[in-house]
Amino acid sequence: MSEHNFMTLQFASRSENEAFARVAVAAFVSQLDPTLNELTDIKTVVSEAVTNSIIHGYNNKPDGVITITTKIEDDVVRITIEDQGSGIDDLEQAKQPLYTSKPELERSGMGFTIMENFMDEVEVVTAVGIGTKINMLKRIESKKALYN
Repeated sequence: MSEHNFMTLQFASRSENEAFARVAVAAFVSQLDPTLNELTDIKTVVSEAVTNSIIHGYNNKPDGVITITTKIEDDVVRITIEDQGSGIDDLEQAKQPLYTSKPELERSGMGFTIMENFMDEVEVVTAVGIGTKINMLKRIESKKALYN
């Protein structure tokens, strides 16, 4: 029988909550005993997605709500980060490396590229005026298997 475990967090779209989100998801995922690299990858993608929600989705307004749901199914972690912000006007353009809609903020434009490189699957669902949902999946290599 497979194991299923989950947690859901909701928090204000404030930049100071980005570190909280990253650490909370990492602490939850730690029960799978991930490698340091896997944990770093997960923390990085959570930071990217939450920061994008704050800066782009809510335009740095602190009254929005970001929801993170993290599910563990056997050795798979599924992370969904969702906002009810402005949505993404042109998703294909937004996914292009180095593209940023906020060059005045000296953004690198690498958020989606980082997410796609660090996770096994990334799906973005967005609608202008409704918000954005990022679904990500990562398979965790069992340390126990590495030492046997």
